Amino acid sequence: MDSSQSAVTAGTGGGGNGMMISQTNDTAATPAVDDPKQNLNHVINSIQKTLGLLHQLYLTVSSFNAASQLPLLHRLNSLVTELDNMVKLAEKCNIQIPMEVLNLIDDGKNPDEFTRDVINSCIAKNQITKGKTDAFKGLRKHLMEELEQTFPDEVESYREIRAASAAESKRLAQAQSMLPNGDMKVKSEL
Repeated sequence: MDSSQSAVTAGTGGGGNGMMISQTNDTAATPAVDDPKQNLNHVINSIQKTLGLLHQLYLTVSSFNAASQLPLLHRLNSLVTELDNMVKLAEKCNIQIPMEVLNLIDDGKNPDEFTRDVINSCIAKNQITKGKTDAFKGLRKHLMEELEQTFPDEVESYREIRAASAAESKRLAQAQSMLPNGDMKVKSEL
């Protein structure tokens, strides 16, 4: 009996929870797509469908009687089919999960802790880098002041060369960011 027949039988069976369940095998309906996001969405949908099937199976088992044996078998078959479908979909999905996350889950902790720790680490490194950048800006400003006092003519020609170079770099960047329709991407400067 195919899965569409099992849905009708499960919905009209004497026992169970009396819910009408539409079960189809998504393997044939799922096109072969190489888009990672699409593959991930298919796996997520399959997981949600499997969780729904497990819930239905729980309801059927919890109110089991002799009349609900056939719906129970159909739901078990649907679950096995969906698990097989999930495995096939998961083979197309390449997701790399850090071992630290898996270890946290094994320890019974929330994997969001890993995300929080990574973000806090990034914030700390960002603050260190910003401090270094500010220190270099201060050093540059101090050096320019000292150079301007010692070599005023050379500093003025340096600033002219630097301004011309910056204008040329900006022009090249704008030429590279031209869109095919002639519009330009404009990067806002802070």
